[in-house]
Amino acid sequence: MISAELVLHIFKAASISRWNDFARISNLVELDKQAHKAVIAYFLAKSEKNIDMRFLLDAIVVEFISRVIVTDIRPDVLNEIKKTKQKELNHWIIKQFENMKTSKEFSDIFKNYYLDTSHEREKFILKAAGFLSTKYEFNFIYPNVSNYEEIKNKLDEELEDYLEILAVQKIALNQKLAKVIDLSGRLRFQKRWAQTPRIPETSVLGHMLVVAILSYFYCLKIKACDERIINNFFCALFHDLPESLTRDIITPVKYGVQGLDEILSDYEVKLIDEKILPNVPYALQKEFSYLLGLYNDENKIKKNEFTNRILVDNEIKINIDLDKYNENKYMAIDGKVLKACDKTAAFLEALISIYYGVKSKDLLDGINKIKDSFLQNQVIGNINFYDLICGFENYFLDPSQDTCGTQS
Repeated sequence: MISAELVLHIFKAASISRWNDFARISNLVELDKQAHKAVIAYFLAKSEKNIDMRFLLDAIVVEFISRVIVTDIRPDVLNEIKKTKQKELNHWIIKQFENMKTSKEFSDIFKNYYLDTSHEREKFILKAAGFLSTKYEFNFIYPNVSNYEEIKNKLDEELEDYLEILAVQKIALNQKLAKVIDLSGRLRFQKRWAQTPRIPETSVLGHMLVVAILSYFYCLKIKACDERIINNFFCALFHDLPESLTRDIITPVKYGVQGLDEILSDYEVKLIDEKILPNVPYALQKEFSYLLGLYNDENKIKKNEFTNRILVDNEIKINIDLDKYNENKYMAIDGKVLKACDKTAAFLEALISIYYGVKSKDLLDGINKIKDSFLQNQVIGNINFYDLICGFENYFLDPSQDTCGTQS
């Protein structure tokens, strides 16, 4: 589904500090910036007409992987290189990408992105999203650095380049949509596995992007239709958004107290209804609710982002076998697979920390519990997730320490 080499490349973004020549309130890393960029891109695209969301989605993934490749080049230097050496830079990026083991389908997507001379609007939207995520980060730079005002003025000037996008205007004027962008941005300050040391540290915001990327490669593997790929990606990208209001509650607590998970789910529905949806453009609220996992059950609104669902005549059908509904018209979401991707992301967060030499009982327990859960239910959505995580374990740890064993 996705290679260990590419996974390691993705997680490198959690170690890449941004604005590291400035005094900052908190460490700002590339993984979080790319996640926030993807969130913003969704809302910008939905404010426009006739946007190719599938191309935009491919571009989000390709540009993220590419940015990690060129991470040693300062943004201002990179922009200068692009003005005169864009083709040469693209060729170099593709050569570096070829060292990663990816499917032919994604390899073609990656290379074709750099050959594409159309989709100018989608590329412009993604560039605007990248700018807004950068401008958001600048709020956390101390104002007493030497060239603070110079950079602030440049950002304010560049903002004018993107004001033709309606959603950019709303965000710039600090209207309702800006509150959703801020809520998602706050998730960079909520750390995963907060009770144990880990390298690299990852935030809830970064975690959401990792889950979304895992879902993307799952969809490529099963040859999902475009709407299914899009819905899965953005459902995964927003699956922890309510935690900006509730904070991350670790799994042992959430499911260790009988009935607590249901209480929390009801409370999340209330917060979404009061704090999130009113700030989403009205025309987008129904679609966004669907992505967040809201549905009507016997006249009660419930939330489960990890249930399989489709839309038929504008009615949500849940607990569906999606093999029969791989067509754009059904707007399918593989909730069960997204849950498996969520657990796989957690597994990787612990595993890669051990790979880098930081190991704790909590991380080992987490790995073993996730492994046990996949052992009981190995195949989800036509993918053997148990074999997948065992492959990761064999790559990142000494194969002689592998406890997965041979499974049929």
